[in-house]
This record gives sequence, structure tokens and C-alpha cells, in this order.
Amino acid sequence: MKRAFVFPGQGSQFIGMGKDLFDTHSESRQIFEKADAVLGFSISKICFEGPEEELKKTSITQPALLTASMAAFAILKKNNLAVEGVAGHSLGAYTALAAAEVLTFEDAVKLVRRRGELMEEAGKGRGTMAVILNLDEDKVAQACKEASSMGVVEPANVNCPGQIVISGEKAAVAAACEKAKALGAKRAMELPVSGPFHSSLMKQAADGLKLSLGNIRFSEPKKTYYSDIDATVMKDVNQIKESLFRQLMAPVQWIKVIEKMGSDGFDQFVEVGPGKVLNGLIRKISKDAQIFNAGDEANIKILCEAK
Repeated sequence: MKRAFVFPGQGSQFIGMGKDLFDTHSESRQIFEKADAVLGFSISKICFEGPEEELKKTSITQPALLTASMAAFAILKKNNLAVEGVAGHSLGAYTALAAAEVLTFEDAVKLVRRRGELMEEAGKGRGTMAVILNLDEDKVAQACKEASSMGVVEPANVNCPGQIVISGEKAAVAAACEKAKALGAKRAMELPVSGPFHSSLMKQAADGLKLSLGNIRFSEPKKTYYSDIDATVMKDVNQIKESLFRQLMAPVQWIKVIEKMGSDGFDQFVEVGPGKVLNGLIRKISKDAQIFNAGDEANIKILCEAK
């Protein structure tokens, strides 16, 4: 058995996440307390109590999810749960890098807070995203191409077979949804997001992030780290920094990540953090993989007892 930890991205957040871990484990409590100190406000209070509108802000969601995920990871680490590889979906890449000791937790929280702010600024009124169901990658690309006369629209997240998210300018995304339906998509619907993430419209945010990345110390990964934009194993810190810069403008290739990890021998995937979004995606990509969730006290206990 070869185990990987995978870390969720934006959309997995919910009010109350991490509260049971905070109440039960000193390691988790320390993570939340460190995040509050680094950020200069109580991200833990927003995680535990909301309000929902606040938690949904990209600049809040990102440090909140990273903190809740690392609070879960801290317990797994204390229990010496062996893990050989890590990967993360979009924002989750930063959590994976913190888990692999490429980034300190404090630097990771600072970085994702800044990343969220930059994405909010760049995304304001500029566009949206939509999910296309039951249409293959080539046809989604074709729909985007046919709609491009209306503006920028591009594939953004290749999540699992039959689920691809597109991103771009509002009119172009709407047109691509109609084209996708005409090509056989079961559904094509806009998502409640604050901008056209993982598209070329994020260039301004990526340029700002590049400056922040240059001010943070990166170390070589202690675990095998898979990039979410091209499914390659990355060891070189400059290569990792460049991938995080490109990530804001490039699609998340989650199918390729899980397939590559599977071909490298990983047969158990543990989603570390709130929700079960990645569990569902991995099930559709790899029929034979063992899948666990480690986002709350009950599931972490099950996993640690099964080790």
C-alpha cells in the first residue's frame, strides 16, 4: 500500500470546519492560533462561526481552508501516519507544499491570504466560471473555441471524467455553455464565484503573486510533490515557484494528477481537510483506489485505527 495525502481547494469550506479538531487536539489548536497571529485577525472565529458571506470571500476562504486542512494534517503527523506523496487542487497545492515542508505554515498562510486578495482584485466584474457535465475534454475545448468571438473563455478545471469547469468573460462563458449543450453536455451552469479563475484573465493577479513568491523561502520537498497543473513531480524550488505563478492562469489537471500518481504506485488517497469533494472526483478517476477522508475527528480516528 502506497499512501498519498491530497488537499482540497476553494469550494470545500463550510462554517464549523475544524472546530472539533480545535476543541480536541492541542496540535490543531496551535495551528489555528498561529494563523490568527500571522493574519492579525481571528480566521478561527470565521471558520467556526462565520458569517457565511465572510467565509465565502476568496481572500478569507483561502487562508481558512489552508488552516483547517493543516489542523487535520497536524493530527495525522502526530499519529505517524506514513505518507509518501502529496498533491492539492488549486489552493490545495499550497497546503500540500506546507505538508511537504516546502513552505512553513506561517509563510503558506501569508501567501494564500495575498493570493486570495490578488484574485479578488483581478476578478472584480471581469468574468465568471461554469461547470460542464457529461462532455469530454475535446468537446469542451471546442465549445470554448466556438464561443471565443464573445471574449475570453477557457477550460479551467479538468476535475474528473464528465466534469470540466470553464472560465472567462461572462458573455463568452454563457455562449460556451450553450455551445456545450448543443454538443451534448448534460448540464452547463454558471458557478457562484467572484472571478474568472485559472484563466488568462488572471494575469494581473499572477504578476502580483510572483512578487510575493520571491519574498518567501522555499525548501526542497520532504515528500513527493505533484503539481496540479501538469501532474509532474517537482523537486526544484524555482520550478515550484514558477508553477504557482502559472497556476493562476492555467487549468487544474486533476485527472492527470490522480492517473500519474496511480501509475507511480499510489493506491490509497486521503483527502486531508474539510469536505469530501476530492473523494468524489478520485472515485470517478480511479475505480480501484482506496479513499479516505481526514477532515474531522470521527474520520481521522477511523483512518488512524486502520493504519
